[in-house]
Amino acid sequence: MKQIRQKHMPPKTEMISASVLVLGIAALLCCTAVSQSQQPVASQQIPEVVTLDQAIQKAQANEAIFAAAKAQSKVAALDRSIAKAALLPGVTYHNQVLYTQPNGEVTSTGPGVAAQPNPRFIANNAIREYTSQAVVNELIGLKQIADVQGANAFSAMASAELEVARRGLVVTVVGLYYGAIASDGRLAVAQRAADEANSFTSLTQKREAAREVARADVVKAQLQQQQRQRDLADATVTAERMHLELGTLLFPDPRTPYTLQAIANPAPLAPFADIEAAAARSNPELKSALASLKVSDAAVLAARAAYLPDLGLNVTYGIDAAQLAAKGPDGVRNLGYSASVTLDIPVWDWLATGHRVKQSEIRRDAARVALTAAQRRSIAHLQEFYSEVKVARGQIQSLDESVQTASESLRLTRLRYSSGEATVLEVVDAENSLTLAENARADGMIRYQLAIANLQTLTGDL
Repeated sequence: MKQIRQKHMPPKTEMISASVLVLGIAALLCCTAVSQSQQPVASQQIPEVVTLDQAIQKAQANEAIFAAAKAQSKVAALDRSIAKAALLPGVTYHNQVLYTQPNGEVTSTGPGVAAQPNPRFIANNAIREYTSQAVVNELIGLKQIADVQGANAFSAMASAELEVARRGLVVTVVGLYYGAIASDGRLAVAQRAADEANSFTSLTQKREAAREVARADVVKAQLQQQQRQRDLADATVTAERMHLELGTLLFPDPRTPYTLQAIANPAPLAPFADIEAAAARSNPELKSALASLKVSDAAVLAARAAYLPDLGLNVTYGIDAAQLAAKGPDGVRNLGYSASVTLDIPVWDWLATGHRVKQSEIRRDAARVALTAAQRRSIAHLQEFYSEVKVARGQIQSLDESVQTASESLRLTRLRYSSGEATVLEVVDAENSLTLAENARADGMIRYQLAIANLQTLTGDL
């Protein structure tokens, strides 16, 4: 028989292994594609550039406490309208059908005459009584006037407290905003320091290979490199945390990607007298304290009004008869009007009114003390922030010069190290000095910006 020479074939086990490998790679690629498709949409969004003004607007639209303050202000405005309405006459249209059981004896007027009931009623005109009247009521008293004054003052106080809440939110947003910018600046410094440490480590390794330095220089450079990597990791975590805290105030989803606009140079500092005058005009805490005092004054007036009589006026027009008709069966007109005047004079309430007056007077005295305290706090905060701005502004130039000096020192020290005139410790010290100087400058700029923002918050410019 003719033998057929077979081609060389791989073993069966090798074919299975190859198949499994191919299938595994395919499955891995498939899982990778699925996982990429399942990533959050937010991570694929283009980061929004947010300015400080935009951050404040977004926080006011999303922050729950500020929303509650706005609602309270609206409620106070409605209370004022309700109090004013109490001074105006009220009009109602009253309708009633009343049935009363007859209560009387059956009598007869004579022989052959059918017996007729002789009804008696209690405060009613007939067995059936129909009432359909338009009623106008007006109550005139000092208490109603005091209630209007109190409602006006309370509405003003709610508006001032809304502004206090707004400015408190502004202070929070400003702090987080500049805190996030500061963390970004520290992250940039940490990245530059890490890159510098990597470069210096490579330099020492090359010099060690050329037998120009000892192994100890490489070890010291590597230790510095490792420290810079740890600093970079810490700075990264801090920056992410600051951005997340700010994003919680700005967006419904705090994971929304965004970036912050670079810090612009603030306007020149105005004279203290101008800032003090602006703060006195727009300080919401002072307005709230003053409105609270007015509320207390109105409460005292309302409490004292309980000593005085109340005058009531009542006018009705309509039907109050046994038939729901303009005229009765006998032709008598049922349609007409009536008017009444009442005067309620307080006589004795077991000293309750006197106690309420005393309470209101004590609350008024406390409101006066609170107003004085608010005035003192305003002056103290104003002076504090103004001094902080002046100090921080004066340090900026010095901090800039420190960075320039430290940068030049590092450059010269590296050159000296390359030529063998400086030690590795001198280079490490120069790197540390530059890092400290850059962080100090970033902190100084943030300090200045925060002081300006706090001052603008007091004057109402922010």
